[in-house]
Amino acid sequence: METIHKIGRRKTAVARVYVSQGEGNITINKRDLNNYFTTPTLQYKVRQPLMLTENLASYDIKVNVYGGGVTGQAEAIRLAITRALVAINEEHKAVLKPEGLLTRDPRMVERKKFGQKKARKKFQFSKR
Repeated sequence: METIHKIGRRKTAVARVYVSQGEGNITINKRDLNNYFTTPTLQYKVRQPLMLTENLASYDIKVNVYGGGVTGQAEAIRLAITRALVAINEEHKAVLKPEGLLTRDPRMVERKKFGQKKARKKFQFSKR
């Protein structure tokens, strides 16, 4: 099996994932998964597509991720891994689609408008 390259995005985070045959090592920005994401919740989010398809020890995954915060990065990696697993085996789509892992979360930060304090908040009006 050759290396499969897929991209996942979430908010402003972009993850490039390279999946190849191996024994289950996940490397993110040249650091181990447990070293990069210290909380068990974020580690679970990254491993979730592999656990659902029972491929936890089948593939080596190298990830380059930038932008956003830790949660956005974890969810971008999850989307990219999911896309790679579907590219490897089309039958995984039946397991991953009902969990909502193939959907790119479109929610982004709304831009600030001129004449306002934030995107929707207005400056306080004071009458003297």
